[in-house]
Order: sequence, then structure tokens, then C-alpha cells
Amino acid sequence: MTPTETSPVSAATPDEGALEAGRLLFAKECTFVMGVARIDDLPADELPEIAFAGRSNVGKSSLINALTGRKTLARTSNTPGRTQQLNFFNLGGRLTIVDLPGYGYAKAPKGEVDRWNRLIRKYLKGRVGLRRLCVLIDARHGLKVSDRQVMDMLDESAVVYQIVLTKTDKVKAADRAMRRDEITAEIRKRAAANPEIMATSAVKGVGIPELRAALTELANRESIG
Repeated sequence: MTPTETSPVSAATPDEGALEAGRLLFAKECTFVMGVARIDDLPADELPEIAFAGRSNVGKSSLINALTGRKTLARTSNTPGRTQQLNFFNLGGRLTIVDLPGYGYAKAPKGEVDRWNRLIRKYLKGRVGLRRLCVLIDARHGLKVSDRQVMDMLDESAVVYQIVLTKTDKVKAADRAMRRDEITAEIRKRAAANPEIMATSAVKGVGIPELRAALTELANRESIG
């Protein structure tokens, strides 16, 4: 068999019950809690938490909007580096969603960029309720140096993370399979990486039900405390 045929390039298909549980959870009210620019201002760590990280303009806000079925829950922008703080959302009183600042590029002074990076590191190392970090990778471009630097930090901190490919509708099937094989080979060497890769398109809705189901399973785990 070829590598494409044998590689675990996507999560196992959830059963109908898991898909429905995901649909029901993400249909619940999702409200903005707060934006945090300082570690001392973090909200209470009371619910299971899922964070989304990725290079600037990778599509984090679009993916969060697609998951929750909203158009403007998380702001989107064509300007990389627009999200400059950790944005917290409460999903039905069962799950906290965190939109992290984009990394790798920002139209801001170096001091500001360094401050955002320190904030992210402190958050990831000290958040008890963090169940998983979704590292978003643009399917058109694959892993970049900044992605690997973040993954190195997550491996060192033992923060479990999962690769989520975005914008898959913009990539031909053959190129998409090649990209996923490349990333699969990379994460095999990494201690904290979940071996399954989720492939999504916020525009077409591809992979959204499956990602909802996976995140709902994490929300169903025992509460914090």
C-alpha cells in the first residue's frame, strides 16, 4: 500500500450518536466571556477548555464560527495579527472555547508580539482545565517554522494537541493527501501530538460535524476540580 492509503490522516468517523451529541452541544448558546491581554486576568478555570491556535490568518475565527453555527461570534479579518488577546467563549455552560492570538506574523511592534507569545506560553502551561489545543494548519501551505516552534513548546510542556487542517476546499485532492502524509510523518515524532488529523473547510462545512463530535467527547469528561 502507498503511504496515503495507510496513514492515519483523519479521525475515525464518529457514529451517529456522537455526531448528534456534537450537533446538540454546538447548537447551544455560545457567548463571549472576555478578552484577556494579561495572565492575571484569566477567567475562572471551571469548565473543560478547548483552545485554537495557528498562524495569523489561518482561519481560526472562521472555524470557530462554523463550529458554533454563527457568522460573527469570532471576528474574522483579512489582516493577519488582528486578534491580539485570548478570547474566551462559553458554550452552553459545558465547554469553554479559547481563540488564541495568531503567531508567526503580526503587524505590531516586536515588543507587542513578544508579549502575546509570553501570554500564550503562560496560559498553556498553567491552565488545569485545558483538554486539548487544536493547532490549525492551512492546507495550502503545510507546516511552517513557526508551527514547529509552537509544537516543540507543546511537546516540552506535555500539552496534548491535535492538528486541524483548514481551507481544504482550496486544495486539490492529490495535494491535500500529500500534505496530510507530510504532517502525519512529522507528528509521529512528537510526544504530545494526537496521531489523528482533522481536515476541515469552514466554507464548505467539510469535517465540521466530525470535529464537533471529537470536542464534545472531551467536554463530556469529568469536570474540573
